[in-house]
Amino acid sequence: MPTDLLGRNYETFAAPEPLKQHGPARVIAMCNQKGGVGKTTSSINIAGALSQYGRRVLIVDFDPQGAATVGLGVNANGVDNTIYTAMFDSTLDVHQVVMHTRFPGLDVIPANIDLSAAEIQLVSEVGREQALASTIRPLRKEYDVIIIDCQPSLGLLTVNALTAADGVIIPVAAEFFALRGVALLMQSIEKVRSRINPDLQVYGVLVTMYTRTLHSEEVLQRIYEAFEGKVFHSVITRSIKLPDATVAGEPITMFSPDHKTAKEYREVSRELVSRGIVA
Repeated sequence: MPTDLLGRNYETFAAPEPLKQHGPARVIAMCNQKGGVGKTTSSINIAGALSQYGRRVLIVDFDPQGAATVGLGVNANGVDNTIYTAMFDSTLDVHQVVMHTRFPGLDVIPANIDLSAAEIQLVSEVGREQALASTIRPLRKEYDVIIIDCQPSLGLLTVNALTAADGVIIPVAAEFFALRGVALLMQSIEKVRSRINPDLQVYGVLVTMYTRTLHSEEVLQRIYEAFEGKVFHSVITRSIKLPDATVAGEPITMFSPDHKTAKEYREVSRELVSRGIVA
């Protein structure tokens, strides 16, 4: 039986069988208000790995920077319809906003800088916390997984993502400063759970940017003490190959399938399926 970096035993996560039918989707918010912890990278690469395992996956880019859009090879500034227009144009069918990538089974709803206006516009909306949930509801029956790539903040857009989600994955870089804001995020999750979305779960904490240093090992231990069984067995190590894959507009599981980081993201995906988080 293998052991993880924390010394925990776990069963090997076998490659899942392809699904014979698709939907309804499990909606996962990839969320952490600290930037630079691997939210977008993890969204793209978990989605890429799951699509290779025969799942239909949709990424909702919910960050005005549009990094997930660009990371899948789509020109964020060259698209007419984005998640912003889908949310505020009632005449627009959300299916018209979904873009098929060149990777089978992997689609994206793009975002660009226009989304930065949504925070202000939502303030005066009726049911403002439910805007994203209402927008993506027609798509749930068509996908197995919908991953919402959140912006690094705890504002109204993030609250919308948490309201729309079934659960949250929290990427945390193996660095001391990345730990500081997680308590605030957990408070926000608890508020959304108690007031708006009582079924919201924390699916797990994904440790990213790990290096074999004493500092990273200490941070990993601190994360485990805070979250215990919620920490994924799979840990993502720091790699120069990830930026290369981003520049190429591909998940690393397709850009360099034999690379160590690609294998780590496939293991995360297998763990999600094994734990029943994803079908």
